Amino acid sequence: MKKTIILGNIITMDEKRPYAKAAVVKNGVFAYIGGVEEAKRLAGKDAKVMDYGDNFIYPGFMEAHAHGVFAGYRAIGQANLAQVGLKTDYAKYREIIKEFIAKNPQRQIYMAAGWIPNEEPVTKAYLNEICPDKPFIMNSADAHSCLLNTKALEWAGIDAQRAKEYGYDLVYVDEKGEPTGYLCEGPAFKVIHEVPVTVEEAKSYILAWQDFAIASGLTATAFAGDDLRFPEAEAYYELEQEGKLKLRTYANVIIPDNAEDPKAEVANVAAIRAKYSHEYYKIIGLKVLLDGVTEAHTAWLLKDYDDQPGYHGVERFNDHDKMVELIAEADKEGLSVHAHSVGNGATHFMLDCIEDAEKITGNKDQRNILAHLQYVTDEDIRRMAATGTIPAVPPLWSGKLAGNYEQEVSSVGQEMADSAYPIKSFYDAGANVVFHSDYPVSPMMDVKLSIYTAERRGYPQFVVAGDTRRNTKEAITREQSLRAMTINVARQFRQEHRMGSIEFGKIANMTVYDCDFLHDDIEKVAQANIIATIIDGEEVYKA
Repeated sequence: MKKTIILGNIITMDEKRPYAKAAVVKNGVFAYIGGVEEAKRLAGKDAKVMDYGDNFIYPGFMEAHAHGVFAGYRAIGQANLAQVGLKTDYAKYREIIKEFIAKNPQRQIYMAAGWIPNEEPVTKAYLNEICPDKPFIMNSADAHSCLLNTKALEWAGIDAQRAKEYGYDLVYVDEKGEPTGYLCEGPAFKVIHEVPVTVEEAKSYILAWQDFAIASGLTATAFAGDDLRFPEAEAYYELEQEGKLKLRTYANVIIPDNAEDPKAEVANVAAIRAKYSHEYYKIIGLKVLLDGVTEAHTAWLLKDYDDQPGYHGVERFNDHDKMVELIAEADKEGLSVHAHSVGNGATHFMLDCIEDAEKITGNKDQRNILAHLQYVTDEDIRRMAATGTIPAVPPLWSGKLAGNYEQEVSSVGQEMADSAYPIKSFYDAGANVVFHSDYPVSPMMDVKLSIYTAERRGYPQFVVAGDTRRNTKEAITREQSLRAMTINVARQFRQEHRMGSIEFGKIANMTVYDCDFLHDDIEKVAQANIIATIIDGEEVYKA
Protein backbone atom coordinates (compact mmCIF):
# COMPACT_ATOMS: atom_id res chain seq x y z
CA MET A 1 0.00 0.00 0.00
CA LYS A 2 1.16 3.53 -0.75
CA LYS A 3 2.90 5.28 2.15
CA THR A 4 2.37 8.82 3.40
CA ILE A 5 5.02 11.20 4.72
CA ILE A 6 3.93 13.70 7.39
CA LEU A 7 6.18 16.77 7.73
CA GLY A 8 6.14 19.44 10.42
CA ASN A 9 7.17 20.14 14.02
CA ILE A 10 6.10 16.89 15.63
CA ILE A 11 5.59 16.72 19.39
CA THR A 12 5.24 13.00 19.98
CA MET A 13 4.45 12.64 23.74
CA ASP A 14 6.85 9.70 23.55
CA GLU A 15 9.42 10.14 26.33
CA LYS A 16 12.07 8.27 24.34
CA ARG A 17 11.73 10.54 21.28
CA PRO A 18 9.78 13.69 22.25
CA TYR A 19 10.36 15.60 18.99
CA ALA A 20 10.63 14.75 15.30
CA LYS A 21 10.40 16.42 11.91
CA ALA A 22 8.83 13.62 9.92
CA ALA A 23 6.66 10.53 10.23
CA VAL A 24 5.83 7.78 7.76
CA VAL A 25 2.35 6.24 7.78
CA LYS A 26 1.53 2.87 6.28
CA ASN A 27 -1.89 1.20 6.47
CA GLY A 28 -3.08 3.82 8.93
CA VAL A 29 -0.28 3.34 11.49
CA PHE A 30 3.07 4.94 12.10
CA ALA A 31 5.89 3.11 10.33
CA TYR A 32 8.65 5.60 11.15
CA ILE A 33 9.18 8.74 13.26
CA GLY A 34 12.36 10.79 12.93
CA GLY A 35 14.20 12.88 10.34
CA VAL A 36 13.00 14.12 6.97
CA GLU A 37 15.61 12.48 4.73
CA GLU A 38 15.25 9.05 6.32
CA ALA A 39 11.45 9.32 6.09
CA LYS A 40 11.69 10.08 2.37
CA ARG A 41 14.09 7.21 1.82
CA LEU A 42 11.88 4.70 3.63
CA ALA A 43 8.64 5.89 2.05
CA GLY A 44 9.91 5.90 -1.53
CA LYS A 45 9.43 8.30 -4.41
CA ASP A 46 5.74 7.50 -4.88
CA ALA A 47 4.81 8.41 -1.31
CA LYS A 48 2.08 10.93 -0.66
CA VAL A 49 3.42 13.99 1.21
CA MET A 50 1.43 15.99 3.78
CA ASP A 51 3.66 18.98 4.56
CA TYR A 52 2.49 21.19 7.43
CA GLY A 53 5.54 23.44 7.28
CA ASP A 54 6.25 25.32 10.51
CA ASN A 55 3.01 24.19 12.17
CA PHE A 56 2.96 21.84 15.13
CA ILE A 57 1.73 18.26 15.01
CA TYR A 58 0.45 16.55 18.16
CA PRO A 59 -0.96 13.11 18.87
CA GLY A 60 -4.69 13.21 18.14
CA PHE A 61 -6.40 14.93 21.06
CA MET A 62 -8.96 12.95 23.04
CA GLU A 63 -11.90 13.87 25.26
CA ALA A 64 -12.28 11.93 28.53
CA HIS A 65 -15.92 12.71 29.31
CA ALA A 66 -18.48 14.07 26.86
CA HIS A 67 -21.97 13.29 25.63
CA GLY A 68 -21.53 13.10 21.89
CA VAL A 69 -24.89 11.80 20.74
CA PHE A 70 -26.64 14.39 22.86
CA ALA A 71 -24.39 17.10 21.43
CA GLY A 72 -25.67 16.16 18.00
CA TYR A 73 -29.22 15.90 19.35
CA ARG A 74 -29.00 19.42 20.79
CA ALA A 75 -27.43 20.75 17.61
CA ILE A 76 -30.07 19.54 15.14
CA GLY A 77 -32.92 17.90 17.09
CA GLN A 78 -33.78 20.51 19.72
CA ALA A 79 -34.30 24.24 20.09
CA ASN A 80 -30.84 25.57 20.91
CA LEU A 81 -31.09 27.99 23.85
CA ALA A 82 -27.31 27.89 24.37
CA GLN A 83 -26.92 30.46 21.62
CA VAL A 84 -28.11 33.04 24.16
CA GLY A 85 -24.91 32.37 26.12
CA LEU A 86 -24.28 31.99 29.83
CA LYS A 87 -27.25 34.08 30.87
CA THR A 88 -31.00 33.76 31.28
CA ASP A 89 -33.26 35.50 28.78
CA TYR A 90 -36.79 34.08 28.80
CA ALA A 91 -37.97 36.50 26.10
CA LYS A 92 -35.20 35.33 23.75
CA TYR A 93 -35.82 31.69 24.72
CA ARG A 94 -39.45 32.18 23.69
CA GLU A 95 -38.42 33.39 20.23
CA ILE A 96 -36.03 30.48 19.70
CA ILE A 97 -38.59 27.90 20.84
CA LYS A 98 -41.38 29.31 18.67
CA GLU A 99 -39.10 29.34 15.63
CA PHE A 100 -38.11 25.71 16.25
CA ILE A 101 -41.73 24.60 16.59
CA ALA A 102 -42.65 26.40 13.37
CA LYS A 103 -39.84 24.64 11.49
CA ASN A 104 -40.67 21.21 12.93
CA PRO A 105 -44.48 20.85 12.94
CA GLN A 106 -44.24 17.06 12.52
CA ARG A 107 -42.70 16.43 15.95
CA GLN A 108 -44.95 14.96 18.62
CA ILE A 109 -42.69 15.98 21.52
CA TYR A 110 -40.55 19.12 21.52
CA MET A 111 -37.35 19.77 23.42
CA ALA A 112 -35.08 22.72 24.05
CA ALA A 113 -31.66 22.66 25.70
CA GLY A 114 -29.22 25.19 27.08
CA TRP A 115 -31.52 26.87 29.61
CA ILE A 116 -29.64 28.62 32.42
CA PRO A 117 -31.98 28.62 35.45
CA ASN A 118 -31.69 31.61 37.77
CA GLU A 119 -33.63 33.13 40.67
CA GLU A 120 -36.40 34.32 38.35
CA PRO A 121 -39.45 32.09 39.00
CA VAL A 122 -40.59 30.10 35.99
CA THR A 123 -43.14 27.29 35.84
CA LYS A 124 -45.08 25.17 33.38
CA ALA A 125 -47.20 28.25 32.62
CA TYR A 126 -44.28 29.77 30.71
CA LEU A 127 -44.08 26.77 28.35
CA ASN A 128 -47.88 26.38 28.18
CA GLU A 129 -48.11 29.84 26.67
CA ILE A 130 -45.53 28.94 24.00
CA CYS A 131 -46.66 25.37 23.29
CA PRO A 132 -50.10 24.49 24.71
CA ASP A 133 -51.02 21.51 22.55
CA LYS A 134 -47.97 19.18 22.60
CA PRO A 135 -45.48 18.05 25.25
CA PHE A 136 -42.55 20.46 25.59
CA ILE A 137 -39.44 19.87 27.72
CA MET A 138 -36.89 22.62 28.37
CA ASN A 139 -33.62 21.05 29.54
CA SER A 140 -31.08 22.99 31.57
CA ALA A 141 -27.57 23.53 30.22
CA ASP A 142 -26.11 21.14 32.81
CA ALA A 143 -28.83 18.54 31.99
CA HIS A 144 -29.55 18.00 35.70
CA SER A 145 -32.91 19.75 35.63
CA CYS A 146 -35.72 20.48 33.22
CA LEU A 147 -39.03 22.32 32.93
CA LEU A 148 -42.11 20.57 31.53
CA ASN A 149 -45.33 22.07 30.24
CA THR A 150 -48.66 20.58 31.29
CA LYS A 151 -48.83 18.24 28.29
CA ALA A 152 -45.32 16.94 29.06
CA LEU A 153 -46.20 16.34 32.72
CA GLU A 154 -49.22 14.33 31.56
CA TRP A 155 -47.11 12.40 29.03
CA ALA A 156 -44.50 11.61 31.72
CA GLY A 157 -47.14 10.60 34.26
CA ILE A 158 -46.00 13.14 36.83
CA ASP A 159 -48.90 14.27 39.01
CA ALA A 160 -49.22 15.30 42.66
CA GLN A 161 -48.93 11.71 43.88
CA ARG A 162 -45.89 10.97 41.74
CA ALA A 163 -44.23 14.18 42.89
CA LYS A 164 -44.73 13.14 46.49
CA GLU A 165 -43.19 9.73 45.77
CA TYR A 166 -40.12 11.28 44.13
CA GLY A 167 -39.73 13.90 46.85
CA TYR A 168 -40.23 17.63 46.65
CA ASP A 169 -36.49 18.27 46.39
CA LEU A 170 -36.59 16.49 43.01
CA VAL A 171 -40.07 17.42 41.73
CA TYR A 172 -41.12 20.92 42.75
CA VAL A 173 -44.76 21.58 43.68
CA ASP A 174 -46.92 24.64 44.32
CA GLU A 175 -48.84 25.48 47.49
CA LYS A 176 -51.56 23.01 46.45
CA GLY A 177 -49.06 20.15 45.99
CA GLU A 178 -49.35 20.20 42.20
CA PRO A 179 -46.12 19.88 40.12
CA THR A 180 -44.83 23.25 38.92
CA GLY A 181 -43.09 21.58 35.98
CA TYR A 182 -39.56 21.79 37.43
CA LEU A 183 -37.72 18.46 37.85
CA CYS A 184 -34.12 17.75 38.77
CA GLU A 185 -31.73 14.78 38.98
CA GLY A 186 -33.31 11.29 38.72
CA PRO A 187 -36.78 12.33 37.49
CA ALA A 188 -35.25 14.80 35.02
CA PHE A 189 -32.88 12.19 33.59
CA LYS A 190 -35.71 9.66 33.32
CA VAL A 191 -37.96 12.04 31.42
CA ILE A 192 -35.25 13.21 29.01
CA HIS A 193 -34.21 9.67 28.12
CA GLU A 194 -37.78 8.52 27.53
CA VAL A 195 -38.37 10.93 24.67
CA PRO A 196 -38.56 8.56 21.67
CA VAL A 197 -35.69 8.67 19.18
CA THR A 198 -35.41 6.48 16.09
CA VAL A 199 -32.21 4.78 14.95
CA GLU A 200 -32.09 7.02 11.88
CA GLU A 201 -32.42 10.12 14.05
CA ALA A 202 -29.67 8.84 16.35
CA LYS A 203 -27.42 8.26 13.34
CA SER A 204 -27.92 11.86 12.19
CA TYR A 205 -27.04 13.11 15.68
CA ILE A 206 -23.88 10.99 15.77
CA LEU A 207 -22.68 12.30 12.41
CA ALA A 208 -23.38 15.90 13.42
CA TRP A 209 -21.35 15.36 16.60
CA GLN A 210 -18.56 13.63 14.66
CA ASP A 211 -18.18 16.60 12.30
CA PHE A 212 -18.02 19.03 15.21
CA ALA A 213 -15.59 16.95 17.28
CA ILE A 214 -13.17 16.39 14.40
CA ALA A 215 -13.25 20.09 13.53
CA SER A 216 -12.35 20.71 17.19
CA GLY A 217 -9.22 18.57 16.84
CA LEU A 218 -10.52 15.43 18.51
CA THR A 219 -9.76 11.95 17.21
CA ALA A 220 -11.37 9.87 19.99
CA THR A 221 -13.87 10.61 22.75
CA ALA A 222 -15.51 8.99 25.73
CA PHE A 223 -19.28 8.74 25.67
CA ALA A 224 -20.10 9.27 29.34
CA GLY A 225 -23.68 8.15 29.39
CA ASP A 226 -24.83 5.67 26.77
CA ASP A 227 -28.47 4.90 27.60
CA LEU A 228 -29.78 1.57 26.35
CA ARG A 229 -33.27 3.07 26.05
CA PHE A 230 -31.82 5.43 23.45
CA PRO A 231 -30.61 3.55 20.34
CA GLU A 232 -26.99 4.77 20.28
CA ALA A 233 -25.35 1.37 20.18
CA GLU A 234 -27.47 0.20 17.24
CA ALA A 235 -26.96 3.51 15.44
CA TYR A 236 -23.18 3.36 15.89
CA TYR A 237 -23.16 -0.22 14.64
CA GLU A 238 -25.08 0.64 11.47
CA LEU A 239 -22.83 3.62 10.78
CA GLU A 240 -19.80 1.37 11.18
CA GLN A 241 -21.26 -1.06 8.64
CA GLU A 242 -21.88 1.87 6.29
CA GLY A 243 -18.26 3.02 6.66
CA LYS A 244 -19.26 6.46 7.94
CA LEU A 245 -17.45 6.53 11.27
CA LYS A 246 -14.08 8.23 11.71
CA LEU A 247 -14.12 9.40 15.32
CA ARG A 248 -13.46 6.58 17.80
CA THR A 249 -15.94 6.43 20.68
CA TYR A 250 -15.42 4.66 24.03
CA ALA A 251 -18.78 4.31 25.71
CA ASN A 252 -20.00 3.89 29.27
CA VAL A 253 -23.55 2.58 29.71
CA ILE A 254 -25.76 4.30 32.30
CA ILE A 255 -26.75 2.16 35.29
CA PRO A 256 -29.85 3.06 37.37
CA ASP A 257 -29.37 4.65 40.78
CA ASN A 258 -28.94 1.92 43.41
CA ALA A 259 -29.45 -0.73 40.74
CA GLU A 260 -31.65 -3.52 42.05
CA ASP A 261 -29.43 -6.29 40.63
CA PRO A 262 -25.87 -5.08 39.90
CA LYS A 263 -24.80 -8.47 38.58
CA ALA A 264 -27.64 -8.49 36.03
CA GLU A 265 -26.81 -4.91 34.98
CA VAL A 266 -23.20 -5.86 34.26
CA ALA A 267 -24.25 -8.99 32.38
CA ASN A 268 -26.59 -6.91 30.22
CA VAL A 269 -23.84 -4.40 29.38
CA ALA A 270 -21.46 -7.24 28.54
CA ALA A 271 -24.05 -8.72 26.17
CA ILE A 272 -24.59 -5.35 24.45
CA ARG A 273 -20.80 -4.96 24.16
CA ALA A 274 -20.50 -8.35 22.48
CA LYS A 275 -23.22 -7.44 19.98
CA TYR A 276 -22.35 -3.87 19.07
CA SER A 277 -18.73 -3.04 19.92
CA HIS A 278 -16.36 -2.60 16.99
CA GLU A 279 -13.33 -0.53 15.99
CA TYR A 280 -14.99 2.88 16.11
CA TYR A 281 -17.41 2.26 18.96
CA LYS A 282 -16.45 0.23 22.00
CA ILE A 283 -18.31 -0.19 25.27
CA ILE A 284 -15.65 -0.03 27.98
CA GLY A 285 -17.57 0.63 31.19
CA LEU A 286 -20.62 1.51 33.23
CA LYS A 287 -21.77 5.05 34.07
CA VAL A 288 -23.19 5.88 37.50
CA LEU A 289 -24.37 9.19 38.89
CA LEU A 290 -23.51 9.70 42.53
CA ASP A 291 -24.88 13.21 42.96
CA GLY A 292 -25.91 16.35 41.12
CA VAL A 293 -24.43 19.84 40.76
CA THR A 294 -23.57 22.59 43.22
CA GLU A 295 -25.64 25.29 41.51
CA ALA A 296 -28.79 23.22 42.05
CA HIS A 297 -27.76 22.31 45.63
CA THR A 298 -27.73 18.66 44.58
CA ALA A 299 -23.97 17.99 44.85
CA TRP A 300 -23.39 15.53 47.72
CA LEU A 301 -21.23 17.25 50.33
CA LEU A 302 -19.52 16.04 53.50
CA LYS A 303 -21.06 19.02 55.29
CA ASP A 304 -24.35 20.90 55.12
CA TYR A 305 -24.85 23.67 52.59
CA ASP A 306 -24.17 27.02 54.22
CA ASP A 307 -27.47 28.43 52.98
CA GLN A 308 -29.47 25.26 53.74
CA PRO A 309 -28.58 24.00 57.23
CA GLY A 310 -29.44 20.34 57.78
CA TYR A 311 -29.11 19.51 54.07
CA HIS A 312 -25.99 18.19 52.33
CA GLY A 313 -27.25 17.51 48.79
CA VAL A 314 -28.69 14.61 46.84
CA GLU A 315 -27.27 11.11 47.30
CA ARG A 316 -28.18 9.40 44.06
CA PHE A 317 -26.35 6.05 44.00
CA ASN A 318 -25.61 5.69 47.72
CA ASP A 319 -25.98 1.95 48.44
CA HIS A 320 -22.47 0.88 49.44
CA ASP A 321 -22.98 -2.87 49.08
CA LYS A 322 -24.60 -2.56 45.66
CA MET A 323 -21.83 -0.29 44.41
CA VAL A 324 -19.14 -2.67 45.65
CA GLU A 325 -20.91 -5.54 43.88
CA LEU A 326 -21.22 -3.46 40.71
CA ILE A 327 -17.50 -2.60 40.69
CA ALA A 328 -16.47 -6.20 41.41
CA GLU A 329 -18.78 -7.65 38.75
CA ALA A 330 -17.60 -5.07 36.21
CA ASP A 331 -14.02 -6.08 36.92
CA LYS A 332 -14.83 -9.69 35.97
CA GLU A 333 -15.91 -8.44 32.54
CA GLY A 334 -12.95 -6.11 32.08
CA LEU A 335 -15.20 -3.07 32.48
CA SER A 336 -14.57 0.08 34.50
CA VAL A 337 -17.06 2.20 36.43
CA HIS A 338 -17.26 5.83 35.35
CA ALA A 339 -18.86 8.00 38.04
CA HIS A 340 -20.30 11.50 38.04
CA SER A 341 -18.96 12.92 41.30
CA VAL A 342 -19.12 16.65 42.01
CA GLY A 343 -19.26 16.89 45.81
CA ASN A 344 -16.64 15.64 48.26
CA GLY A 345 -19.25 13.42 49.91
CA ALA A 346 -19.89 11.59 46.63
CA THR A 347 -16.18 11.10 46.00
CA HIS A 348 -15.54 9.86 49.54
CA PHE A 349 -18.39 7.35 49.23
CA MET A 350 -17.13 6.07 45.87
CA LEU A 351 -13.56 5.61 47.07
CA ASP A 352 -14.80 3.63 50.06
CA CYS A 353 -16.61 1.35 47.59
CA ILE A 354 -13.61 1.05 45.25
CA GLU A 355 -11.31 0.13 48.15
CA ASP A 356 -13.70 -2.59 49.32
CA ALA A 357 -14.16 -3.89 45.77
CA GLU A 358 -10.38 -4.10 45.32
CA LYS A 359 -10.18 -6.29 48.41
CA ILE A 360 -12.48 -8.69 46.60
CA THR A 361 -10.93 -8.52 43.13
CA GLY A 362 -7.29 -7.85 44.00
CA ASN A 363 -7.19 -5.61 40.92
CA LYS A 364 -5.79 -2.09 41.36
CA ASP A 365 -5.78 -1.45 37.63
CA GLN A 366 -9.50 -1.44 36.92
CA ARG A 367 -9.23 2.21 35.85
CA ASN A 368 -12.45 3.41 37.41
CA ILE A 369 -13.06 7.08 36.69
CA LEU A 370 -14.40 9.90 38.84
CA ALA A 371 -15.45 12.88 36.73
CA HIS A 372 -15.91 16.57 37.62
CA LEU A 373 -14.43 16.55 41.16
CA GLN A 374 -15.35 20.09 42.12
CA TYR A 375 -14.52 19.51 45.78
CA VAL A 376 -12.15 16.78 46.97
CA THR A 377 -10.43 16.32 50.32
CA ASP A 378 -6.66 15.90 50.48
CA GLU A 379 -7.18 12.40 51.89
CA ASP A 380 -9.33 11.38 48.93
CA ILE A 381 -6.88 12.80 46.41
CA ARG A 382 -4.29 10.42 47.87
CA ARG A 383 -6.79 7.54 47.88
CA MET A 384 -7.61 8.08 44.22
CA ALA A 385 -3.97 7.61 43.28
CA ALA A 386 -3.57 4.62 45.62
CA THR A 387 -6.56 2.82 44.11
CA GLY A 388 -5.61 3.59 40.51
CA THR A 389 -8.79 5.65 40.15
CA ILE A 390 -8.60 8.11 37.26
CA PRO A 391 -9.49 11.76 37.98
CA ALA A 392 -11.29 13.33 35.01
CA VAL A 393 -10.91 17.05 35.71
CA PRO A 394 -12.41 20.07 33.89
CA PRO A 395 -9.82 22.86 33.56
CA LEU A 396 -12.35 24.94 31.66
CA TRP A 397 -14.45 25.17 34.83
CA SER A 398 -11.62 26.22 37.13
CA GLY A 399 -11.94 30.02 36.86
CA LYS A 400 -14.41 32.34 38.55
CA LEU A 401 -17.49 33.27 36.55
CA ALA A 402 -19.51 36.25 37.75
CA GLY A 403 -22.76 35.10 39.28
CA ASN A 404 -21.77 31.43 39.42
CA TYR A 405 -18.87 32.03 41.79
CA GLU A 406 -20.87 34.25 44.15
CA GLN A 407 -23.63 31.64 44.24
CA GLU A 408 -21.05 28.97 44.99
CA VAL A 409 -19.63 31.01 47.90
CA SER A 410 -23.13 31.49 49.28
CA SER A 411 -23.82 27.75 49.01
CA VAL A 412 -20.63 26.18 50.34
CA GLY A 413 -18.58 29.01 51.85
CA GLN A 414 -15.55 31.01 50.71
CA GLU A 415 -12.88 28.49 51.71
CA MET A 416 -14.51 25.58 49.94
CA ALA A 417 -15.35 27.61 46.83
CA ASP A 418 -11.75 28.79 46.56
CA SER A 419 -10.41 25.22 46.77
CA ALA A 420 -12.48 23.98 43.84
CA TYR A 421 -11.27 21.86 40.92
CA PRO A 422 -7.86 20.54 42.00
CA ILE A 423 -5.55 19.27 39.24
CA LYS A 424 -1.93 19.58 40.33
CA SER A 425 -2.62 17.71 43.57
CA PHE A 426 -3.78 14.69 41.58
CA TYR A 427 -0.60 14.75 39.51
CA ASP A 428 1.53 15.15 42.65
CA ALA A 429 -0.19 12.13 44.18
CA GLY A 430 0.67 10.03 41.12
CA ALA A 431 -2.79 9.74 39.53
CA ASN A 432 -3.46 9.34 35.79
CA VAL A 433 -5.06 12.75 35.24
CA VAL A 434 -7.32 13.29 32.21
CA PHE A 435 -9.12 16.42 30.97
CA HIS A 436 -12.77 16.61 30.10
CA SER A 437 -15.22 19.26 28.94
CA ASP A 438 -18.56 17.49 29.61
CA TYR A 439 -19.74 18.92 26.30
CA PRO A 440 -22.54 19.80 25.58
CA VAL A 441 -23.62 19.86 29.23
CA SER A 442 -20.91 22.48 29.52
CA PRO A 443 -21.00 24.71 26.44
CA MET A 444 -17.25 24.91 25.78
CA MET A 445 -14.95 22.19 24.42
CA ASP A 446 -11.58 23.64 23.46
CA VAL A 447 -8.06 22.19 23.40
CA LYS A 448 -6.16 25.48 23.51
CA LEU A 449 -8.32 27.01 26.23
CA SER A 450 -7.98 23.84 28.32
CA ILE A 451 -4.21 24.34 28.24
CA TYR A 452 -4.62 28.03 29.06
CA THR A 453 -7.00 27.57 31.99
CA ALA A 454 -4.99 24.66 33.41
CA GLU A 455 -1.96 26.94 33.64
CA ARG A 456 -3.62 30.25 34.48
CA ARG A 457 -6.60 28.94 36.50
CA GLY A 458 -8.68 31.65 34.86
CA TYR A 459 -9.88 32.77 31.45
CA PRO A 460 -8.24 34.96 28.79
CA GLN A 461 -9.60 38.49 28.65
CA PHE A 462 -11.30 37.94 25.30
CA VAL A 463 -13.36 35.12 26.86
CA VAL A 464 -14.18 36.66 30.26
CA ALA A 465 -12.94 40.12 31.21
CA GLY A 466 -11.35 40.77 34.59
CA ASP A 467 -9.37 38.61 36.99
CA THR A 468 -11.08 35.20 36.98
CA ARG A 469 -8.24 33.18 38.49
CA ARG A 470 -9.03 30.73 41.27
CA ASN A 471 -7.06 28.20 43.30
CA THR A 472 -3.83 29.03 41.46
CA LYS A 473 -1.78 26.55 43.50
CA GLU A 474 -3.49 23.85 41.40
CA ALA A 475 -1.96 25.15 38.13
CA ILE A 476 -0.07 22.57 36.06
CA THR A 477 2.55 22.57 33.31
CA ARG A 478 1.88 22.56 29.57
CA GLU A 479 3.33 19.07 29.23
CA GLN A 480 0.98 17.79 31.93
CA SER A 481 -1.94 19.35 30.06
CA LEU A 482 -0.92 17.69 26.81
CA ARG A 483 -0.63 14.34 28.56
CA ALA A 484 -4.09 14.83 30.05
CA MET A 485 -5.53 15.10 26.53
CA THR A 486 -3.46 12.40 24.79
CA ILE A 487 -1.60 9.46 26.35
CA ASN A 488 -3.42 9.61 29.71
CA VAL A 489 -6.82 9.44 28.01
CA ALA A 490 -5.58 6.53 25.88
CA ARG A 491 -4.80 4.76 29.14
CA GLN A 492 -8.32 5.48 30.40
CA PHE A 493 -9.63 3.82 27.24
CA ARG A 494 -7.16 0.90 27.64
CA GLN A 495 -5.75 1.93 24.28
CA GLU A 496 -2.31 3.25 25.32
CA HIS A 497 -0.68 0.57 23.16
CA ARG A 498 -2.56 1.87 20.09
CA MET A 499 -2.90 5.64 20.47
CA GLY A 500 -2.08 8.66 22.61
CA SER A 501 1.45 9.25 21.30
CA ILE A 502 3.23 9.34 17.97
CA GLU A 503 5.17 6.08 18.09
CA PHE A 504 6.01 3.23 15.75
CA GLY A 505 3.06 0.86 15.34
CA LYS A 506 0.41 3.15 16.82
CA ILE A 507 -2.65 4.44 14.95
CA ALA A 508 -1.74 7.53 12.93
CA ASN A 509 -4.05 10.01 14.65
CA MET A 510 -2.76 13.59 14.78
CA THR A 511 -3.96 17.15 15.34
CA VAL A 512 -2.14 20.09 13.76
CA TYR A 513 -2.08 23.61 15.26
CA ASP A 514 -0.24 26.80 14.34
CA CYS A 515 1.12 27.07 17.88
CA ASP A 516 3.81 25.45 20.03
CA PHE A 517 1.74 24.59 23.08
CA LEU A 518 4.86 23.79 25.10
CA HIS A 519 6.86 26.95 24.55
CA ASP A 520 4.82 29.81 23.04
CA ASP A 521 3.53 32.61 25.25
CA ILE A 522 0.38 31.49 27.04
CA GLU A 523 -1.64 34.36 25.55
CA LYS A 524 -0.66 33.14 22.08
CA VAL A 525 -1.78 29.63 23.07
CA ALA A 526 -5.23 31.01 23.85
CA GLN A 527 -5.48 32.33 20.26
CA ALA A 528 -4.11 29.21 18.52
CA ASN A 529 -5.76 27.99 15.32
CA ILE A 530 -6.36 24.39 14.33
CA ILE A 531 -4.88 23.53 10.93
CA ALA A 532 -5.94 19.90 10.42
CA THR A 533 -7.17 16.71 12.05
CA ILE A 534 -5.73 13.41 10.85
CA ILE A 535 -7.30 10.01 11.63
CA ASP A 536 -5.85 6.69 10.47
CA GLY A 537 -3.30 8.67 8.47
CA GLU A 538 -5.96 10.52 6.47
CA GLU A 539 -6.68 14.22 6.70
CA VAL A 540 -10.34 14.27 7.79
CA TYR A 541 -10.51 18.00 8.54
CA LYS A 542 -8.62 20.98 7.15
CA ALA A 543 -9.23 24.53 8.34
